[in-house]
Amino acid sequence: MTCKAISAILAAALAGVCTAGEDAEEGWAYAPGEGLSYGETPVMTAEFSLAFDSKYMTYGVIDGKDPILTPGATATFFDWAYIGVEAIYDLTKGNGKRGGYGNRAGKYTTLDAIAGIAHEFDLGETLGSLSVDANYIYEYIPTCRHVGDGCPDTQYLNLELGLGDLWFEPTLAIERDIMADEGTYVNFELGHTFTLVGDEEDAVLTFRPAVGQGFGNTQRVRGYFNKHPGSDEPLDHGGLMDTTIKGEFEWALCDWLSLGAYVAYYDYLFDSEMRDGARAHNSEWGDANHYANSYNFVCGLSLTATF
Repeated sequence: MTCKAISAILAAALAGVCTAGEDAEEGWAYAPGEGLSYGETPVMTAEFSLAFDSKYMTYGVIDGKDPILTPGATATFFDWAYIGVEAIYDLTKGNGKRGGYGNRAGKYTTLDAIAGIAHEFDLGETLGSLSVDANYIYEYIPTCRHVGDGCPDTQYLNLELGLGDLWFEPTLAIERDIMADEGTYVNFELGHTFTLVGDEEDAVLTFRPAVGQGFGNTQRVRGYFNKHPGSDEPLDHGGLMDTTIKGEFEWALCDWLSLGAYVAYYDYLFDSEMRDGARAHNSEWGDANHYANSYNFVCGLSLTATF
């Protein structure tokens, strides 16, 4: 059977599944991609996702040189409150071998329990909608227990604000670690979504280029970076961290299922000591000369289903 024939069969199967359940009864109603509602009031939406990343990246540096898989699930109630869970799985034994936490190929390395509120507010014709997402995350880290060095689980408070109706789609994300090192990380991103197939109201394929800049306070930087490759002395000042240049594709397979792909470039452009710290962190993942580049290229795929 040719690839063209297989694609035709899969397309027909997806079309049948995606159109199922569209008939709504009066009062309670369900629609694929929109969830359960009562009249005009949304009641519950469930989202399931699966993401593949070629490297495990945090703050623009490597926390795992081999690929990872990240499944997640979220339930949203009344278009306001949500709970979720997310885990990171090593796909090979390489990350555990280089990171010193043993072979966890096919096993999770972190497990996040998430609770938050998210909503969109209408700011008028000029600014459009303001999206607000505030959440709490408890992160369970079983690899610390394997190493036995006393490193703890951690907790985060996060706030993300976005103006998605503006041409530059600005997004501000703030992360506060309240358990491990009390570090604060801020990222500001600008991008724009181009519709490649379909129209803006019903896009089938989109492409979004974006540029982001991170900032970390002294605790965040100190907890992550040494001064230079081969040094055990922590970097002791905050400042501009990772710069990100990214391109993302999203393909709406149907009303409730979408496929995503991205490629991203990370580097530390504005602080020479921070750049040395990024080299030191990256070099921990296998560079025999205690030196690595401060930049990284990463790509990934994702599949998201909304019910």
